[in-house]
Amino acid sequence: MASALKLNEALAVSLKKGEITEKIAALLSEFYKSYNASLIAHHIDPAPFATYFLTYLDLIKLQLKTPFVFQPFHRRVLHPFDYYKFGIEFMRPLVDEKLSHVHGKKNLQEVENHLKKGSNVVFLANHQIEADPQAISILLDPLFPTIAPEMIFVAGERVITDPLAVPFSMGRSLLCIYSKRYIDNPPEKKAAKQAHNKKTMQLMSHLLKEGGKCIYVAPSGGRDRPGADGKIEPAPFDAQSIEMFYLMAQKAKTPTYFYPMALSTYDLLPPPETIQVELGEVRTTQRGAIHLAVGPVIDMEHFPGCEDPDKHERRQRRAHFIWNQVYKDYTTIA
Repeated sequence: MASALKLNEALAVSLKKGEITEKIAALLSEFYKSYNASLIAHHIDPAPFATYFLTYLDLIKLQLKTPFVFQPFHRRVLHPFDYYKFGIEFMRPLVDEKLSHVHGKKNLQEVENHLKKGSNVVFLANHQIEADPQAISILLDPLFPTIAPEMIFVAGERVITDPLAVPFSMGRSLLCIYSKRYIDNPPEKKAAKQAHNKKTMQLMSHLLKEGGKCIYVAPSGGRDRPGADGKIEPAPFDAQSIEMFYLMAQKAKTPTYFYPMALSTYDLLPPPETIQVELGEVRTTQRGAIHLAVGPVIDMEHFPGCEDPDKHERRQRRAHFIWNQVYKDYTTIA
């Protein structure tokens, strides 16, 4: 295929010039093969989308030459290059939009109304793929065009340091934190990472006080992966993470509403089966339907076990209650 030859030639030239590493060339080549094969399997000509990968290669080279430094609160970059649009258009050919569905439109209408009134909305959601922000936009933009573009995603360090992830991350508004999973690696950077997280939390508190903010957070701290039985289910939610967001919302004194969000996007861009410490994961994709469900607003004070005198137990019960709302919706869309 002429388009494949063009990308392979571009990779070879970039590699020869030292603009990319052999590892990145191999990862990008495999990603391209998977992308193309997925489209061909669904009788879609991949040629019109070949330019996406050439642009993607240019953005990766730029990142390697002059690394973009994400601030604790990163605002999506739209000029001079529209990274938001690029990320969506890159992923769109892989989504069968006719078979994809959004559930809970009544609840999403509530969300839209809250935001218009200057209140905040926090989605407590499961997380399945690196491209979940783009998947959310593809699903929501035709129905609720004001929600996804302004959504702020709580993001871990991997999506702001991996050169293959950065071009997509630059197009989203992010609150950048170091997750518990990686904060001790390497040990000598733990203090700096903790200081960074503290700054991010301060900025989040300021945003919530301003009002009108829509924040997506995955309290599991990572992507869903298959269990021992091979089934993919929402990973358990961290009670401490939920408590932190709830306390910050209360402290802001601006009305803040919490909603459960369930995502079924796994097949689009499955994560590695095991958690990798090093950067540079293989990206393979499959074209298909994706789904999203938003449940009714969560009562953060009243839930099974809310009377428990032990505050730690109460928090655990609330986290499980919220996870169960997401799980129930997930079983209807997965």
